[in-house]
Amino acid sequence: MRALHVQRLNLGMLGIAMFGMISPAFAGKTHSEAEPQNISVYLQQVIGQQGIGSSEQYRHHKNVNELNRVSAWIREQMRVFGIPCQFQNYTVNQQTYRNVVCKLNVGAAKKTIFGAHYDVYGQQQGANDNASGVAGVLETARILAQEKNKLSQNVEFVFYTLAEPPFFKTELMGSFVHAKSVQAEKEKIRAVYVLDMIGYYDSNLVQNYPIGLKWIYPSHGNFIAAFSNMQSRDLSLAYCNAMLRLDQLQCERVVAPSFVKGMDVSDQLNYWKYDIPAILITDTGSYRNPQRHSAADTVKTLNVEKMAAVVNGLVQQVLQP
Repeated sequence: MRALHVQRLNLGMLGIAMFGMISPAFAGKTHSEAEPQNISVYLQQVIGQQGIGSSEQYRHHKNVNELNRVSAWIREQMRVFGIPCQFQNYTVNQQTYRNVVCKLNVGAAKKTIFGAHYDVYGQQQGANDNASGVAGVLETARILAQEKNKLSQNVEFVFYTLAEPPFFKTELMGSFVHAKSVQAEKEKIRAVYVLDMIGYYDSNLVQNYPIGLKWIYPSHGNFIAAFSNMQSRDLSLAYCNAMLRLDQLQCERVVAPSFVKGMDVSDQLNYWKYDIPAILITDTGSYRNPQRHSAADTVKTLNVEKMAAVVNGLVQQVLQP
């Protein structure tokens, strides 16, 4: 299906296990294309053994060991790509939690940030929410590391902890901790792209919206959405234009003030607090996917080919002159 781009301004909306590491040689093509097979492996690695054993296998805030396993695997996978990482540690209720912060430095004055949270809500695999976002950032990192000589900006990849309740919309979110840590250099930050739930698609008429929007946006669930506040509207426009050029997946743009209900649904909200330009790339979550925050949120419900298209749009936008 031909990708469509609609510019719309609205005031309302919406340890190392199993498969090992993905190396640049394993990844196949050396040009800027995402590989669905890689994305599938990342998903399995993040999810690990969750759901097979006890509740201790799930990567929620009560299971620091599992969160540490995932963050350690992410750091090692990024090292394989040639991108060094550090843990950004902080303490909550006498427990240490950590973001994974990875930097691809080309000596530029400006930088772009890609982020995704790796924790889940409760006892679930969280394949779409949000192993899908983590996989998307990882594949973006793999490609940009290979295309490093084409970058005109530094790139930072951040994997957040504690995005889910009971920490959502508090200063204990990993994305708040990171946003606060980079606020002093916000003039150097060109863009922040947060990936949260990018893997669930349905060509049937399953898409839901807040009241008043169903007459404006598609009824099918076969598109990716770019949420931006007023300050970041050029970023969402550029991303959907990149998707239009690729002609792989429809992109819908949602622009509204950050205080509007439904716009503060993920980690981008913490960058907005510091007036840092940021957008959310999402399949719209529970407006489309009835499995969100349930045991049914599994890998078999995801479309890795469309996830690859989402990544291709991000790569194209960043590599533009």
